[in-house]
Order: sequence, then C-alpha cells, then structure tokens
Amino acid sequence: NNVASHCAPIFGVKPLPVPVWLRPHALSLPFSPVAIVVTGAAMLVALFALVYFPSRAQDPLFCVFSVFSFTSVIDLIIALEEDDYLSGFMEFYMQEVTGGGGARKFGSELRPAFLLNVPYLLIPIWVSLRLFRLPRSLPGTTVDKVAKEQGKGLHQRPLDVALVLYLLLAGAFTLFRGLVALDCPADSCFNYIYQQEPYLRDPVAYPRVQMLVNLFYFLPFFCLCLYGLLFPGCTWMPDWALVFAGAVAQAQFSHVGSSLHRRTPYPYRTPEGAWWPFLLANGVYALGPQLLAYRCLRSPGFFCPPARQDADKKHQ
Repeated sequence: NNVASHCAPIFGVKPLPVPVWLRPHALSLPFSPVAIVVTGAAMLVALFALVYFPSRAQDPLFCVFSVFSFTSVIDLIIALEEDDYLSGFMEFYMQEVTGGGGARKFGSELRPAFLLNVPYLLIPIWVSLRLFRLPRSLPGTTVDKVAKEQGKGLHQRPLDVALVLYLLLAGAFTLFRGLVALDCPADSCFNYIYQQEPYLRDPVAYPRVQMLVNLFYFLPFFCLCLYGLLFPGCTWMPDWALVFAGAVAQAQFSHVGSSLHRRTPYPYRTPEGAWWPFLLANGVYALGPQLLAYRCLRSPGFFCPPARQDADKKHQ
C-alpha cells in the first residue's frame, strides 16, 4: 500500500498534459511570449507540489522524475503535432522557438519561452552530482572475486577484447565524422558527406553540432575507457559508462531519426542506397556503450580500488 501511495502521483501526472495543454487551445487565448513563460514555470512548480506533498517523498529525485514524466508527454505531443498526427494542441507554444531552434536557422527568433529549457539543462546536472555522491554498492563483490578479476589479462576477458575493438573503431569513426563536420577537404570526407550522410550538410547546423559534441566529448571518453579496460582499479568506469550510454543512445536516436525523417529536405536525407550501411554503422555505434555499461555494472570487480582489498583482508 505504501508503494502504491507513493507511485500514484506519478501515474496521475503522466496523462495531465493532454487536458492541461488542450485547455488554452479550446479557449483560443492569445498567449503572449511572457505569459507562456510564466504559465509554464507556474505549472512546473504546481506539479512539483502536487507530487511532493501527497506522497511526502523524502527523496527530491522522486519529485524531479515525476515532473519530467509530465514534460516527456508534452514533448511527445509536440513531436506528434510536428509530424501531423495531431493538430491544435501545441500550436500556440510552438510559435515560440525552443530548444534546438537556437542553432542558425531560427537563432534570431528566440523568445522568452526558450528560458523554459534552462531547468532541463541544470536539473540533470544536479541529479548527476547527487547520484555520484551516493555510496557505491557492489553486491556480491568479494576480495577473492576482485583479486581474480584484476589478475586476468586482456586475452582472458573476451568481452573486454570485443569492447576494446569497439572503442578503437568508434573512436576512429567519431574522429572521421568530426573532420567531416569541420569541412575537411580530403576526398574520403567529401564522398562520405555526399554519398553516405548528406544530413551533415543540413543548414540547421544541428548535425554538425552533434558531430562536434561527439568529437570533443565522446572521443576522449572512448580513450579513457580503453585505459579503464586495460588497467584495473578505475573506479569511475561503472558510473560514467552508464552516463555515456544514455548520452550516446539519445544522440544517435536523434541523429538517425533526423537523417531519415520525411521532413528533412530531400537533398539532406540519407540516400536509399546507403540506408543499410548507415543504419548498421550508427546502430553499432549506439549499441557499444550499452554493452560497456552492462559489462561494468554486471561484473564491477575489475574496477574496484586495490586499497579495498587490503581493508577487507584486515577485517577478515
């Protein structure tokens, strides 16, 4: 019963966006840019209170993710309306350029509603810091298991061998696409951007920005993971592998979806003859970090600090 009472607000919040956002449309209210910002901010605060006080949740993360479940449904409604599956729900809101509209094409049309994106940038950072500060729990990890795992060479860990190969290939692919996004004059880059991923030439600039994010964030992470798989005791690996698994999955979903989407101008869509190589390369690129996170969390003994072994032996 306690679990049900705590979870009830979440299930009650998720369907709310439909009637909440339908109401302004039904009333045909002339929302000004400032009114939309004030309304959105007030709604988020009200939702937080609606979830927090009835459940008396001790952990604020419970309330944060409840509110995010509400906003995720709003995003779904926006996506369905943009693809013409719905109409009239979010028209008044979409007139305010938000999110990715800050890049090039709509950069000069930013309005106050853009500020509603700031909490979704800052709150996940706060959540990450809070989670990273929690004590690590490694169930089933004993001194003997840690010593056994850390005593194995790379050739004795076949999954790690596969992950090392993936990281090398993914790093090379990331570097190559970063150079393509930077207009490298090499023939291979020219052929790739015109024959494989013309979406990188899209004037909205999102794909180029994504490739540069991959270059400056994912590539260093891949290099660090290579070190972590070769040398034991890298305690940061499980947490950061999980974070980057989510980041890569989201980035690849957006990039692949946009490359094939019917609303992407035809000259920038992935050619039909290149679909399978494109999907295979990007699918493997997205899947690798998920396997890396699974490996780190499933068998974390290799990443335990050696000092922990000495402390456990003293207790024995």
